[in-house]
Amino acid sequence: MATIFTRIIQGEIPSYKCAEDENFYAFLDINPIKKGHTLVVPKKEVDYLFDLPDDLLGKMQIFAKKVALAIQKAFPCRKVGQAVLGLEVNHAHIHLIPLEKEGDMIFSNPKLKFTEEEFREIAQKILANFEKAE
Repeated sequence: MATIFTRIIQGEIPSYKCAEDENFYAFLDINPIKKGHTLVVPKKEVDYLFDLPDDLLGKMQIFAKKVALAIQKAFPCRKVGQAVLGLEVNHAHIHLIPLEKEGDMIFSNPKLKFTEEEFREIAQKILANFEKAE
């Protein structure tokens, strides 16, 4: 059975796309801890990030870097943090989170609520900056 992320990539479940290439898809986390909180996933369904072949793992980090730079341009911050948890969905993924302080990366922080229009605007700002860098 396909993971929820595979179903998102295939368009069966809607998402707020921030970036995409032939191997990866980036979209907004619908339970964000910061504005701009984005997930990066490989299109190939693999449960654990470190089970990805080395070449694909390397390409994923390069893709995530491009997305992080787009996030930072869209939502100026000190840095963009990266987290690999992987317990909530059995599909390799990276969380990219704009940071002003270390406490911004605590996943037990209250989740932010955005309207559908706000999510679309956030995703569009990231996508526009990602495409400029291409």
